[in-house]
Amino acid sequence: MTTSSGFTVRELNHIALDVRDVPASVRFYRDMLGLPELPRPDFGFPGAWFRLGATQELHLIGNRGREVGQRAGHFALLVSDIEAAAAQLREAGVTFRGPKPRPDGALQIFAVDPDGNVIELCANLP
Repeated sequence: MTTSSGFTVRELNHIALDVRDVPASVRFYRDMLGLPELPRPDFGFPGAWFRLGATQELHLIGNRGREVGQRAGHFALLVSDIEAAAAQLREAGVTFRGPKPRPDGALQIFAVDPDGNVIELCANLP
C-alpha cells in the first residue's frame, strides 16, 4: 500500500535489541541458535548483526546506558522513498530524526510512535 506522500513499506528489514554483553550475546545467537553473523559497519559503539531467514536481520546494540527511546529495541521497515517518508512524518507532526546516512550508506529515519516506541525507516540499503 502506497501512502498519500508516495512511499511504500516494502518489508521488515531488521529488529534491534539492546544487550549488556555483546560477546556473550554473539555466542548465544551464533553458536546456540546458529544464526549467520553479518558484517557490521563501524557505528562507534559495540554490536553485532545476524541474518534472520532470507532477508531480515537481527541487530544487537551494546548497552551504553542509553535511555529508552534511543534506538534500543526498535524495528526497521524498508521503504521505497525515504524523502517521501520524511515529508509525510513532518506533515503529520511525528517526532523523528533523519534522514541520515549510516556508515554503510543506507539512509535511516528514527521515528517515535504515540507510545514512545522507536521505529526506523530505511532505504538505499547496500
